[in-house]
Amino acid sequence: MTTDLHDSLRDGPPPLGVPERALAIGAHPDDIEFGAGGTLAAWADAGAEITMVVVTDGSKGTWDPNMDPGRLAAIRKDEQLAAARTLGAAHVVHLDHRDGELQYTMQLRAQLCLQIRLQRPDVVLSHDPWRPYQLHPDHRVTGLGVVDGVVAARDHLFFPEQGVPAHRPGALLLWAAGEPDHWVDISATLERKIDALLCHSSQGATTMGGADGDTERREAFRARVRERAAREGSGVGSAAAEGFKRITP
Repeated sequence: MTTDLHDSLRDGPPPLGVPERALAIGAHPDDIEFGAGGTLAAWADAGAEITMVVVTDGSKGTWDPNMDPGRLAAIRKDEQLAAARTLGAAHVVHLDHRDGELQYTMQLRAQLCLQIRLQRPDVVLSHDPWRPYQLHPDHRVTGLGVVDGVVAARDHLFFPEQGVPAHRPGALLLWAAGEPDHWVDISATLERKIDALLCHSSQGATTMGGADGDTERREAFRARVRERAAREGSGVGSAAAEGFKRITP
């Protein structure tokens, strides 16, 4: 009796449990929390070691004409650390590319490859670069860089000068996906996700509907995040979920 070479492809990937290590890579401070904050908090609670990599400095994320970009970048680093603590993440890495000017280069691919090889995650999470009508260029570039960085990290002939062993993650999860096919129940960690988002108070006006301004707007923001999580979970029998496109590297 012979085994069909493509059985594993036809049957789909095995169930994805709690990883020992997870690496989340976002274009800006707060992107990871929006895309996967509940998932990361749930995994951290179950013992996973979580690393968050922020690609840009977030220095353009304001509508305040009097805000200095350098000062904003420093504020956003502090906010990111507070958010990471809220989620239970163990490490935060900042690559400090200039916000809004991220370019796809081999240098960026090498940087992301190196992070994957150094952190050796079981799961990598990032933006879906193929999401229809993805507006922000940094999101598109980061997502594509991560996808290509995963491929480079697994194959030793990419960037041998790094001097770090190749590493193949078991799964790549892309948030805000155009075609999600994997969901994580975040019923127990949804409020932590929201608390982590609210650590980014400099973004209250730009992405949270003025949640930094008063209690009413803050509660309205909480309600919007809860409603989105409920929609994600409704199709999979969960009170709250985050959806992803799952790719096996």
